[in-house]
Amino acid sequence: MNSPRPAGVSRHYVLAAGGTGGHLIPAFALAVELDRRGHHVALVTDERGAKIPGKPDFLPAHVLPAGRLGKNPVALAKGLSAIWRGRSMALRLFDSFEPSCVVGFGGYPALPALLAAQAAKIPTLIHEQNAVLGRVNRFLAKRVDAIATAYHEVERLDPRLWGKVRLVGNPVRPEVLSLRGQPFPAFTEDSLFRVLVTGGSQGASILADVVPDGLAMLPPALRQRLQVTQQCRPEDLEAVRARYASHGIPAELGTYFQDMASRLAEAHLFIGRAGASTIAELTAVGRPAILIPLPIATDDHQAVNTREMVKAGGARAIRQTGFTPKELAKQIQTMALHPETLGNAAHAAWNCGLPDAVSDLADLVEGFGASPIMDVIRMTSPIGAAAGAPASAAATRSAQEHRS
Repeated sequence: MNSPRPAGVSRHYVLAAGGTGGHLIPAFALAVELDRRGHHVALVTDERGAKIPGKPDFLPAHVLPAGRLGKNPVALAKGLSAIWRGRSMALRLFDSFEPSCVVGFGGYPALPALLAAQAAKIPTLIHEQNAVLGRVNRFLAKRVDAIATAYHEVERLDPRLWGKVRLVGNPVRPEVLSLRGQPFPAFTEDSLFRVLVTGGSQGASILADVVPDGLAMLPPALRQRLQVTQQCRPEDLEAVRARYASHGIPAELGTYFQDMASRLAEAHLFIGRAGASTIAELTAVGRPAILIPLPIATDDHQAVNTREMVKAGGARAIRQTGFTPKELAKQIQTMALHPETLGNAAHAAWNCGLPDAVSDLADLVEGFGASPIMDVIRMTSPIGAAAGAPASAAATRSAQEHRS
């Protein structure tokens, strides 16, 4: 249960996000936190985004046209026209809603709202979920007042902008975050070896093809203790079930697991893709992982997402071109053949977590349009090489006004 809302000044904020779960999940989390703090929040997205599950009931969704800026001249003209119409609609929304700040989470549907806010002289902030600055956020980075990131190092980010960067992390679902204080499940030479496998809509087929055979190649000391939970596409379900049965490996399969948080809590090892939300949850809870980045991800951002966790020793990354049963079995043995090795990897993953992401992001957002008497931004150090760089102008001004 949420704690009572603190007394303070109620303000209005607009969150603008592309029509995918990767963009909208952190937007929903921020909306819940800002609402808890007593503010009014509205969402701007496209038709696809308005249908994404998980939107809080209190959050109104405003659907704007959002075109993509392709290279084809006809497509480019249509995209620019849609963006301009979306900008005009956003300006009308801002006239009535009067936001103190507009927060963008990437994706083309966020672009019209951010352009409108800048035209209306409304402070703007962007949040980047991945370790590579996305195309829309890259376009907006020079124009916004602050940039919130999820990784210590972010590619495609102009070093001259480090002064307005704040490391906050990716917001994590409360039911997952609540697991952070729990110890890694006991893993001994005699205990079950619980493996959780998920791949998402674009990744489950390669995992269905490789993981059962890879697990079957483990030494008997590991294979005989396996207990597998794997998410599959509906069309792969029976084939994967037959494959596990032929190997004599107990496996629970499903196309969707409602209680994913509890399954993550029990897991000793995760195998799956390297999306931003996945890595945020693994590091929040402290679960070792073997990550297979989606090769068609824009700017190869999933591969870059793995670097910090791999460098820390909390994960291993395998490129899809080299993701074979033999290679998977080799990497699992490296991590799990000795109980202390897997436990050390779990601790390394946990150390990469940023559990205060939603609170830190809300603090940053509250710094815009804030009353100097009521608000203080909780500042974090800028990232990258500019560790001593100044805060963004708006954030610094808010903090200075409060101190004075």
